[in-house]
Amino acid sequence: MGTNFSEEKSKKEIMLEMARENEMDGYEKMDLYNQATLDKLSFHYHEILSLIGENPNREGLQKTPERVAKAMQFLTHGYDLNPEEILLSAMFKEDYKQMVIIKNIEVYSMCEHHMIPFFGKAHVAYIPNGYIVGLSKIPRVVDAFSRRLQVQERLTTQIKECIQKTLNPLGVAVVIEAQHMCMSMRGIQKQNSVSTTSDFTGAFLGEKTRAEFIHLIGSSLH
Repeated sequence: MGTNFSEEKSKKEIMLEMARENEMDGYEKMDLYNQATLDKLSFHYHEILSLIGENPNREGLQKTPERVAKAMQFLTHGYDLNPEEILLSAMFKEDYKQMVIIKNIEVYSMCEHHMIPFFGKAHVAYIPNGYIVGLSKIPRVVDAFSRRLQVQERLTTQIKECIQKTLNPLGVAVVIEAQHMCMSMRGIQKQNSVSTTSDFTGAFLGEKTRAEFIHLIGSSLH
């Protein structure tokens, strides 16, 4: 059964309401799926199982196409999110001009070259210029961009550009450290390699401010 435009809009509104209600309580599991997309994906995953030599009708695989279809919709739900709107929903005037850092933000994404996961941590900082943003919104922006087919380099820049454009701070810094399963499971098969990317604007282009940021994300207060 297909889903019309009004139903699609309703689902998105529900997802946004869930996010607002749980913004101080962490992430909420979302079990809302586009049924038309779910049916099409399930059909194709059924075909894929056959093509790799499996029997999609055996007991253990009978529900696998639908499970994978649901997983794929969840893993790419960032396409339905607007990162700028996430920031705009919680901007507050504040005369604070020191560094704000959210570090060790969990990142889960999928490499667009092989559609195999990469995962790690993002460290994000900005220096306010009249406005601050709710602390939970930075991880949500990271999630909105990472839950798409990605390359780590572009993901790093997209997060930086979104914060700079929306908040207009005195500077933004983003560092991502990630392991790529396409390097661990296939190809070069190096299990312990970690890729690090960074991008900076404004005040963080200065050596002293950037060095302070790098020091702070590398230190532990526990």
